[in-house]
Amino acid sequence: MFFRQAESEGSRLSRRTEKRLIAQARDGNEEAARLLVEAHKDRLFAFVWRILRDHHESEEICQEAFLRAFSSLESFSAEYRFSTWLFTIAYRLCLNHIRRRKSLTGDVDFSEMPSEEEDACERLAESEEARRLKDRIWEAVDQLSVQQRAAVILFYREGQSCEAIAQTLGIPMATAKSHLHRARGRLRESLAGVFSDPSQVEALREAAS
Repeated sequence: MFFRQAESEGSRLSRRTEKRLIAQARDGNEEAARLLVEAHKDRLFAFVWRILRDHHESEEICQEAFLRAFSSLESFSAEYRFSTWLFTIAYRLCLNHIRRRKSLTGDVDFSEMPSEEEDACERLAESEEARRLKDRIWEAVDQLSVQQRAAVILFYREGQSCEAIAQTLGIPMATAKSHLHRARGRLRESLAGVFSDPSQVEALREAAS
């Protein structure tokens, strides 16, 4: 499969490195393009998979997103992060796909999702309790609307600001804030009583991010 052909670089690119690779990719440098794919493919796949909840469809959407991104690099503005632009393309492709499919189906095993966690967080994620709690969290996330789900993933997993989320989803910032606010409210209701120890909640947030 496209997303299993090479190992991930394992780290996010600095802004300076990203700009250099984009400039080189614009000039037809295949190695620069490969490095951009490696730096973003796991995160992009995790985002798309959480929305579509289908492995094969998610791979196809990610491939199409990268193809569209590289075919229109000339129009990319260095003012933005490449990841924000890439996620915007992927999100629009997801919405179009959902409209064609008409309904969301299938389950996702969070334990199989790509991860960039530190060793300590990986050890935590191995515990039965952590896996149980993560399952509860993502079951609750899956009950959100597509827009709310995307906003939650971009905020907590990608660390995007409300402004960046609004740009990625193509909506006003006030709407992005509203999606996050409503999503948090629904998650609090769904997960009421699950967490009793505040330190456990923080550790789990890091493990599941």
